Amino acid sequence: MTIARASVLEEMASGIAHEFNQPLGAIVTFSQTAERMLNRADPMIDAAREVLQLIVKEALGASDGIRRVRHLFNQDSPSRTLSSMRDVVQELSAVLELLALRTGGRLVIEIAAPLPDVSIDRLRIQHVLFTLVQNAFEASEPSNQADRPEVRITVTADRYEVEVAVLDSGSGVTAEHRGRIFHPFFTTKSRGTGLGLASTRAIIEAHQGSVGFDNLPGRGARFWFRLPAGESPSPP
Repeated sequence: MTIARASVLEEMASGIAHEFNQPLGAIVTFSQTAERMLNRADPMIDAAREVLQLIVKEALGASDGIRRVRHLFNQDSPSRTLSSMRDVVQELSAVLELLALRTGGRLVIEIAAPLPDVSIDRLRIQHVLFTLVQNAFEASEPSNQADRPEVRITVTADRYEVEVAVLDSGSGVTAEHRGRIFHPFFTTKSRGTGLGLASTRAIIEAHQGSVGFDNLPGRGARFWFRLPAGESPSPP
């Protein structure tokens, strides 16, 4: 085993431990509390019932965490169809507009024409786009008090590949985070799981594509993914 592989496995193990230590610790604490309540001379039945409900909640949270990890490392081949990236983006646009509304931001979509079709699992690629746009709105800030934070989606192509980019108006990615931004369980959010960008990379690489980011001049970041071109260009 190489040093690099051992380092990645160590980081993954640390992330998994962090992901599950909190709910498991809470389950132990609540279980001990419920036991004390029920072992009293006058058992605290109602209070113990509430504590048991908390145990169920924490157990369900741990179960959700397991599903997220399994999804991240699911290596099944995507079920692909030849698709227009224009249709893929426009199909999701109503949901993305709701993200903009929820954050008080503004969404701008720019799609070049013509575009070659791409061979993709539509739902997985839409998952990638949703993740990037959600992250962008969470990172974006208005340039002044009179403005709304803006997220821009651009779709461009050449004869070899189609590129989808999501541009935000946030503070960009700091130098200390650049090398880890797509690593499993790495997050800068207080309640983040660190699985969104990691699953994004896994999905795009399963499509023989590439994913990355650039800081924009002045402010903001541009996250992008590129997919191999399939057939002849789709009409605008």
